[in-house]
Amino acid sequence: MLPREPSNKKTVPKPGVPADVQKMLNEHFGAKRSVIELEELKLPDSCFLPANDLTHSFTSYLKEICPKWAKLRKNHTEKSSVVMLVICGSALRCLELIRSMATFKGDGKVMKLFAKHLKIQEQIQMLEKDVVHVGVGTPGRIKALIQQEGLKLTCLKYFILDWNHRDQKLRRLIDIPEVQTFVSVHVACWVLMVTFYSLYSRLLRERK
Repeated sequence: MLPREPSNKKTVPKPGVPADVQKMLNEHFGAKRSVIELEELKLPDSCFLPANDLTHSFTSYLKEICPKWAKLRKNHTEKSSVVMLVICGSALRCLELIRSMATFKGDGKVMKLFAKHLKIQEQIQMLEKDVVHVGVGTPGRIKALIQQEGLKLTCLKYFILDWNHRDQKLRRLIDIPEVQTFVSVHVACWVLMVTFYSLYSRLLRERK
């Protein structure tokens, strides 16, 4: 989660913490799920990496949280998927972060996953054609790519929210209602997928 230093001290956002994501999940699913079902969506601390602070550029932050990036990049060979997904509030912010991560990505391929200048079918074809390591995009377009099965989450290792950056209206990414829905649904799906995989792996080990 990436904070950006605001010019006005009165608008300094509180650093994002794991409890914020859990609160968002509970608020989104609270009226629709039982207490037991909500408990299944509880995120352990091990799911979270430290938030970026103002001492880090985006590149240095990525190097800190992903020290084995070169190995991950080399081992990733599945098309229509990414290892790292960065969610931003606008296309302009996506471009800003893409430029700033140039020294981190190395030989890795970074793809723009937002609506500006590119049709969704073009992006699906590009994902099918090339191995992409990092996707940087907006919630609406990423949601559409997932729904149309143009983007798979099976290889996803890092889900990064540009949490504390504020737009011209001083809104954070997570203050936008449609973003809350997108993040809640897909974080929940990811949690359930990881839980299922863990249980399946444990059963296989027990059978040996």
